Amino acid sequence: MIYSINTLIVFLFTFYGSLMVSEVEQKQDVQINENQESNSVLVFTKTEGWRHDSIEAGVEAIYQLGNENGFEVTWTEDAENFTTETLSGYDAVIFLNTTLTLFDSNQRDAFQNYIQNGGGFVGIHSAADTEYDWPWYGELVGAYFNSHPNNPNVREAVVELIDANHPSTEHLPERWDRNDEWYNFGYMNDQVNVLLTLDTDSYEGSEHPGYHPIAWYHEFDGGRAFYTGSGHTIESFSEPLFLDHLLGGIQYVMGLRSIDN
Repeated sequence: MIYSINTLIVFLFTFYGSLMVSEVEQKQDVQINENQESNSVLVFTKTEGWRHDSIEAGVEAIYQLGNENGFEVTWTEDAENFTTETLSGYDAVIFLNTTLTLFDSNQRDAFQNYIQNGGGFVGIHSAADTEYDWPWYGELVGAYFNSHPNNPNVREAVVELIDANHPSTEHLPERWDRNDEWYNFGYMNDQVNVLLTLDTDSYEGSEHPGYHPIAWYHEFDGGRAFYTGSGHTIESFSEPLFLDHLLGGIQYVMGLRSIDN
């Protein structure tokens, strides 16, 4: 039987994703920074609502970033891996287009303990469409999704550079034209450090006229967090500027890069 390239890619990621879950379980005794030369991240893609077709492309891109920049990448969709023992083996956890309620109370406690002990968190796009009934998570990710424009939902907008001193933005132009699905937010944590905003005159559909944050970072409850509202589309994960943006955020929360003041 002949499979299309896209079908083959999805099959391979589904197959190897199951292997990655086993790898997570085998790393339960690995302690964070036990090997000073080995940095690692856990990519988490569980969905209980909308499932983005860019997830596999995002996983592949993060594997590539890890290979090129010296950190190990493990992928799982199994919330049972959120235990204190397992999470302690990772410098950062990346929520890649997760949706809705992911955890039971024990898993929430383990993840909160991980952040409180210095762990790093990266949220990509619909990480803000996640765990609405957990206020601590809302503060961590920095905002909750409320809506997005429709017909089309993906549209061109101008992203404005607010802070160029962060590893995730130091390479970006002052005005960055790109296509994505632009979230409007309900709750927003006003204690985050905003990196990028949307020029709300450059597209139709913003519910934050004049000031629409779309990427930020902060130190929170003992750990570091970075969120980018980009990453809805498959194409995002082959864009050099977006990949450098994501890499800088990952390196920041892992403690590998500092902020230039």
